[in-house]
Amino acid sequence: MTGSDNPGPAAPDEEVVRYERRGPVAVVTMNRPEYRNAQNSVMTYALDAAFRRAVDDDEVTVIVLAGAGKHFSAGHDIGTPGRDTDVHYDNTAVLWWDHVGRAGGDQRFARESEVYLGMCRRWREIPKPMIASVQGACIAGALMLAWVADLIVASDDAFFADPVVRMGIPGVEYFAHPWVLGPRAAKEVLFTGERFSAEQAREWGMLNRVVPRAELEERTLELAEKIAEMPTFGLALAKKAVNQAEDQMGMRTGMDAAFGLHHFAHAHNAEVSGGDSLGGQNARSMRESGTGSGS
Repeated sequence: MTGSDNPGPAAPDEEVVRYERRGPVAVVTMNRPEYRNAQNSVMTYALDAAFRRAVDDDEVTVIVLAGAGKHFSAGHDIGTPGRDTDVHYDNTAVLWWDHVGRAGGDQRFARESEVYLGMCRRWREIPKPMIASVQGACIAGALMLAWVADLIVASDDAFFADPVVRMGIPGVEYFAHPWVLGPRAAKEVLFTGERFSAEQAREWGMLNRVVPRAELEERTLELAEKIAEMPTFGLALAKKAVNQAEDQMGMRTGMDAAFGLHHFAHAHNAEVSGGDSLGGQNARSMRESGTGSGS
């Protein structure tokens, strides 16, 4: 199939992401609770459209990212009926050819450069502060969404994991682990694939606040409204200053290197596992491994 044979761009489905204005705060909510908010491409582009809407609205100062239902997100969609890896969307985050109709590593690199690494980097640079409001599961690809936020408020029942080493892959595509967890905690999380609690995440410095589940929405909005009292341009400059400092500490170049290793691992899996780039793992096997992952 050539690029000209691709179906037209699929419009982001407003049902998979909800957008609500609450004074100076835009609340963006992932809305696939029946699949633990697993992230397919239509959700990714709907999130991007919601963030763009919040950036363009002069009345919005702060963005809150939340997940509907029991869980924030189980990560990338690798097994629901809405999985749409072969659907064409106009690239937004990177200037690269479309992944549809490509083969092997060409297809995977093109798609993941756009919808995973590229989108997360794009969202990290949103000029307005973003707070992730996390409850329940925050697994693998969901960590990427939480980590691009500037602050994270989690409920006391939240749990986290990046179990993809079980697939023979060195970590999720937006490889921020050493910077948000510290090197030794990052290695423990990756080497074991085990869940870690909200309290442990806070101890490692990944979370700003841990609150009772019943108070998560209220406490997140309180923080957002407090931040919204600050000048918008000052907030944007402060955010850029911290992001630039992280990049000077090697975050961007380290992430590029890890992304290459990530794709080398996919290629190795495909070569030794009869074409299966996930090393024989699927959503069910990852859940049954004890991590709780549905990514």
